[in-house]
Amino acid sequence: MLILNKILPLFVLPVGFSLLCIFSGLFLRKKGFIVLGAMVLWFLGTPLASDFLMSQVEGKPQRMLPESVRSADAIVVLGGMIDQIEGAPLGEWDDTVDRFEGGVNLFKAGKAPVLLFTRGVLPWQKNVVPEGELLAARARNLAIPEDAIFLTEKATNTADEAKATGKLLGVIKGKPRKIILVTSAFHMRRAKMQFEKAGFEVEPYRVDYRVSGKDQLTVLSFFPSAVALKQSETALREMIGWVFYKLLHKTNFS
Repeated sequence: MLILNKILPLFVLPVGFSLLCIFSGLFLRKKGFIVLGAMVLWFLGTPLASDFLMSQVEGKPQRMLPESVRSADAIVVLGGMIDQIEGAPLGEWDDTVDRFEGGVNLFKAGKAPVLLFTRGVLPWQKNVVPEGELLAARARNLAIPEDAIFLTEKATNTADEAKATGKLLGVIKGKPRKIILVTSAFHMRRAKMQFEKAGFEVEPYRVDYRVSGKDQLTVLSFFPSAVALKQSETALREMIGWVFYKLLHKTNFS
């Protein structure tokens, strides 16, 4: 399942798809495949395309104030924001640090009595501390009470995080626990789908917006860059994730 979720999409994302087209064109001696691969790589590498795709998965760029969020049983913060390197015991932040900040701000605003982090870790990461443990330590450093911080068991993807959270909080069928789910705006739709499937009533709290909606169209919008290509791949991966999880739900396969 993890291989299907993590590896197979590589062949339909811009870089993988373009390389397949180019190699097929060289092998079959078909210039059309080569041109197609180059055009896809160029177009999806432009800010014009990447901003459009990202805006489709993020929705309207508007972050809620903690005070305006309805109270819940727990605040659930999804990981994916720390790089673990030698010399940094609690790791270093990457560009999704808003997830942690959002969760802490919600807790300090009194929106839930529990601040929950997930122990996300991939099977091949043998010598890595589950990120949730580092986030819990950082939360304690910000004076979040020890008894208010919860940690799930280890999880390898969003679906596992939802199940592990349900196991920890004790979801009761017919009486869903209400949670405030904190994650990047582009990741929210897929995450919300999984946590609702696990039996939660979800109040989404979107952070880490990648598109502001205020960027002006310039000549540079039509020229590719590595940053724009990465953003296109992130957005397309989420779209693929929507389809993947919906198919699993329809077939009751888990």
